[in-house]
Amino acid sequence: MTYSEFVIALDQGTTSSRSLLFDTAFCIRGQSQIEINRFVPQAGWVEHDPEEIWQTTLKTARIAIQNGCVKSSQIAALGISNQRETTVIWHRQSGQVLYNAIGWQDRRTAPHCANLKRQGLEPTLTKKTGLLLDPYFSATKVSWILDSVEGARSAAERGELAFGTIDSWLIWNLTGGMVHATDATNASRTMLYNIHEQQWDDDLLDIFNVPRALLPEVRDCNADFGHTTKDLFDGKIRLCGVAGDQQAAAMGQACFSPGMLKSTYGTGCFALLNTGSKAVQSEHALITTIASCLDGEIHYALEGSIFTAGAAVNWLRDNLGIIASAKQSDDFARDADPLDDVYMVPAFTGLGAPWWDPQARGALVGLSLATTHKEITRAALESVCYQTLDLIRAMSSDWDSKNPDVMRVDGGMAASDWTLQFLADILQLRVDRPTITETSALGAAWLAASRAGIWPNQDGFSRHWQCEHRFLPVMDTERRDLKVAGWQRAIGRIKG
Repeated sequence: MTYSEFVIALDQGTTSSRSLLFDTAFCIRGQSQIEINRFVPQAGWVEHDPEEIWQTTLKTARIAIQNGCVKSSQIAALGISNQRETTVIWHRQSGQVLYNAIGWQDRRTAPHCANLKRQGLEPTLTKKTGLLLDPYFSATKVSWILDSVEGARSAAERGELAFGTIDSWLIWNLTGGMVHATDATNASRTMLYNIHEQQWDDDLLDIFNVPRALLPEVRDCNADFGHTTKDLFDGKIRLCGVAGDQQAAAMGQACFSPGMLKSTYGTGCFALLNTGSKAVQSEHALITTIASCLDGEIHYALEGSIFTAGAAVNWLRDNLGIIASAKQSDDFARDADPLDDVYMVPAFTGLGAPWWDPQARGALVGLSLATTHKEITRAALESVCYQTLDLIRAMSSDWDSKNPDVMRVDGGMAASDWTLQFLADILQLRVDRPTITETSALGAAWLAASRAGIWPNQDGFSRHWQCEHRFLPVMDTERRDLKVAGWQRAIGRIKG
């Protein structure tokens, strides 16, 4: 490789920070991943250490570059993909954070959301932001920090503090505090950004009592975001691609055209349906969000968010100890008794779309004396597929064009052949798994590399997308309908 033919993607997620170094053939030349801590101070609260997020991200980037045996002068650009909604506030002068990062899974602001609903404000918020009034999004997290940390609100009003989702926090640190910015996809998840007018909204800021001085500048996903400081690597690297992890995954899956559908199975599950230049207002409790903003051109998406997907498998491993690894869950699911229909509703932090019930809690339904760890494990995997079905049914009702006939999947759970086959059976859709499953990182890399001119545009990138395995529905209709009906009964038991 010659000068400037590499791109590095920083993919900061809920459970880990990782970095991947790509060459111009889209091959991974170096990578590193470090798990991060999650703190649960009390039930429903989820926090992270912002400094740990920054330091682990930086460390993985350095290791990935070292593993690729390249110098920073050979790296044309750096892109960022990040967990969305997670909220950080820090001092502009020192960079010191006021409070731990409040995670997207955090439910502490449910009473605040309920109060705003009682005031009849949700329709206004949804019209402007495409979002539903829920603790999931950043606005009430910002308000909580300003009201809970002594002196925070007055300091914010004086312009001494900065708010950001994780992308903004990383950009700030990468540029040595020179750039306080975000991209349109992350801004669209704050509940402070008007997705139709493409700007921070004064009415929303008033509702949530958030000073405008806190906010980052909003740029296109493929905009320039400055350069890294010299001391971080062995020279400056251009930063020119940023997107929230699910939008980045959609780009990594080359879902650039209206009607294309992808679903990412990580800690949670997030399905995005590209609706093009039309912001489709959901009638079935889905989110309308910005899919991308490239060179000033906006594409929207319908999104369904499931709070617990891979986290249910982790719960089986870490809390119950009934599996030793995620791979073992496949083996147990295959060996489970097919006549013992146990259902897991993994509402550990409430139910996401299309139910949006923050008070719901998890349940196992249909247990018998014959039930073993194998049936419970299978139920955890199946729950992800049933929840996806709920999302796709809602999308099909909202989307007035031809329904998708294929879903592109990625994320950690996409490695499970058993899960993807059951997903195809339950959805009655073709499910395609790509050759490169690190699609959030790939999408961030594409944003940066295409801006830098070393990777192709959307059409060229789409032609390079490759399917590693295709799953087709094989379950008979009667069996499928019975299983889906059982899931619907299980959901009915825990709602509210």
